[in-house]
This record gives sequence, C-alpha cells and structure tokens, in this order.
Amino acid sequence: MAMVIEGEERIEAPVQAVWQALNDPEVLKDCIPGCEELEKTSDTEFAATVALKIGPIKARFNGAVELTNLNPPHSYTISGEGKGGVAGFAKGGADVTLTEDGPGATILTYSAKADVGGKMAQLGSRLIQSTSKKLAGQFFSDFNTRVSGAGGYEAS
Repeated sequence: MAMVIEGEERIEAPVQAVWQALNDPEVLKDCIPGCEELEKTSDTEFAATVALKIGPIKARFNGAVELTNLNPPHSYTISGEGKGGVAGFAKGGADVTLTEDGPGATILTYSAKADVGGKMAQLGSRLIQSTSKKLAGQFFSDFNTRVSGAGGYEAS
C-alpha cells in the first residue's frame, strides 16, 4: 500500500547549513522518529534501527537509509527500507529540495512516498496514511527546530 506525502518547511538558516545538516548522521538520528541507531556505512549509506508504533502494532525495524540523486546543496533523495519481522516491512523515500529564501533562510520542500507490507498493511490505509503523514511532518519539523534559529547548527 503506497502513499505520497508532501510538505514544506521554512528554515531560518542558510542553504549550505541546511544541506550539511541533511547529511549529518547525528542530526538525522535525532530527527527520524523512533530512531535508535544510525550508523554511517559509506558516504551515502547508513544502517538504521527504528522502533515505531502503528496503531496496535509495535515493531522494531532494521534496515538501511540511502542518499541518492545528490545535487549539493540543492536537492537529494533520502530513502530507507526496514524489515520488522512479523509486523512486516516499511520502505519509503523523500525527494528533498532546498531553495534560498533571502540571505539567511531556506525553503525545504519534500515529496515523500511510503509503502508498508505484511501485518501492518492490514491495519487499513487511513491509519497508515495518517501515521505516515504524522511521522514525515515530525521529522521535518524536528529537523527545522534543530537547524534553525535558537538551536543553531554547527557542522562537526
């Protein structure tokens, strides 16, 4: 069962800083909902463990996150696939685009696709759609908070 989620965030930080944060495993780990581990396995690949609850089903997914279509510092695709044992599998990806908005701000636009299978797919598309939307929204809003204004992001 596949779905598409789109959104936009205005981030009070320059494009270059936002781009660096999008490629920083520490930032990604902090912002991916339920992420317990995220380890860089190559320049563009990460091994991840994510624990999620969708409706009554709790699952821990082990999988990989990959960055592709890199066009620094303007856009990339982040995609992940995880297996959650008996709960099934989840895979998804987002095309992320950064556009300068004045000297110190960035508009981040995303178009995400998510797909689940196995036991979770039996929960009904409305629940899965709303959960996916919530998780995508949470990731990008946490990312925004982490990178903009008060928090300020320092590249390591």
